[in-house]
Amino acid sequence: MKLIRFGEPGKEKTGVIINDKKYDTSAFGEDYGEAFFESDGLSRLADFIDGNMLPEVAEDVRLGSPLTRPSKIVCIGLNYVDHARETNATPPTEPVIFMKSTTAIVGPNDDIIIPKNSKKTDWEVELAVVIGKKASYVNETDAMDFVAGYVLHNDVSEREFQLERGGTWDKGKGCDTFAPIGPFFATKDEIADPHKLRLWLKVNGKTMQDGTTANFIFDIPHLVSYTSRFMTLLPGDIISTGTPAGVGLGMKPPLYLKAGDVVELGIDGLGEARQVLRDYKKV
Repeated sequence: MKLIRFGEPGKEKTGVIINDKKYDTSAFGEDYGEAFFESDGLSRLADFIDGNMLPEVAEDVRLGSPLTRPSKIVCIGLNYVDHARETNATPPTEPVIFMKSTTAIVGPNDDIIIPKNSKKTDWEVELAVVIGKKASYVNETDAMDFVAGYVLHNDVSEREFQLERGGTWDKGKGCDTFAPIGPFFATKDEIADPHKLRLWLKVNGKTMQDGTTANFIFDIPHLVSYTSRFMTLLPGDIISTGTPAGVGLGMKPPLYLKAGDVVELGIDGLGEARQVLRDYKKV
């Protein structure tokens, strides 16, 4: 099953994609968030779809994030050897964990706003894992039982804020619009092997990243199990699994995004997204 949310920002309705067509499921009466996943919402939604004629949604409708705001976005740093090397970092012996603000979430094709005083806004295509049930001290052998599905995520990063301003990486990760998610959420059964997915990203039509999740340092069961040792994961929470080589920070000289740039990205089986960069303007 592929879930979407569509409509104006802050007023999104729920939907599904069936045979490449979008359908409205708002009559189901629940948003796609913690309570939905916690209460076997995917099965209940499947039954609702089977028993109802769903209104079709216009092709040109705006897509929001396919999930309502989760309790947290947990990100994994340096999870590809080639990316660690391009940033002059030692490949980690344990997963590097940082948090990304949930207020950064936007739709897959919404604009990315370059923050006030930003000099080094960067891109990162990532496979994000969505948790399906409460997870605490999960065994690695059972970890996939706690995964509901997957989404495409651009882990947008401001490198000066992240690396040169003291403290943790979080400063450069949680700016508004820095977490475009979607176009859709795919349930676990939609993806035959999440460890064999091509992921790519282009800037102004030029391919910058072209990698595969086969090159993870730490696979998904390990990441779910490991993260659950340090915090309880709630239904609907996101673990973003890291990015392959090709980010602006790793180029010689480094290359960063500017207003008017167009970022396109995608992952096998999880669709494509497109974002235009805009300068910050006080509202």
